[in-house]
Amino acid sequence: MTPTPETVPAPAPAAAQKGGRERQNAKPKNANPKVPQRARKVHPALEKLFELYPKMFGARFLPLKLGVYQELLALHPDEFKKDDLKIALGLHARSTRYLEAVAAGEQRHDLNGQPVEPVAPEHVHHAILEVFKRRQARSNEDLRPKLRARLIEAIEASGLTREEYVLAVRTADEASSAVLDEAFAEVSARTAKREALQRAFEASGRTVAEFAEMYGMDPAEVGRILERARPRAQS
Repeated sequence: MTPTPETVPAPAPAAAQKGGRERQNAKPKNANPKVPQRARKVHPALEKLFELYPKMFGARFLPLKLGVYQELLALHPDEFKKDDLKIALGLHARSTRYLEAVAAGEQRHDLNGQPVEPVAPEHVHHAILEVFKRRQARSNEDLRPKLRARLIEAIEASGLTREEYVLAVRTADEASSAVLDEAFAEVSARTAKREALQRAFEASGRTVAEFAEMYGMDPAEVGRILERARPRAQS
């Protein structure tokens, strides 16, 4: 995936600062309480990016537009060395917070924080998998059901057929492929239900409200289901 920045770490939250003080108090008595804890070192180029573009490298992370590396070099030839900027953007793009923004399907943004283009389905997919792997490594809970739900959302949002989606994501990992197969099975079942509801609605000759009342359903939910079923029926 084209590098897009990682984070200029924001100040530690109050809870984290409190935890740090508690750990400090738990040190042996001969430890010097006046010696401050060593802060995590931040890449200088990331600090500069935060200063220049706080909307994109500050407290909130958003997917960056493609080609941002070249744009930054052109805008700030005296501020960044090529290798330093490349490293900084790579760190940013691999951060969990950045990957979460991509996995959520946020739009890509320019340096001023304005949305400019959607993230490609394959980038969303791989971000979902990477965030899952990181969370699963820290959890005793089986997070695969949550992964499957996220993949279902990504598949439906992509608008791609199964063949197009699989071709785009190109995963050889067996575990990931198995969860993807489960997600597609659920998508197929949902699609079949929507199409059956649409056929029944069209055959009824009734309004959405009347149809929903017939089957004891929420009219708003029926409307949403019909809206999602129509594009597939027309394609």
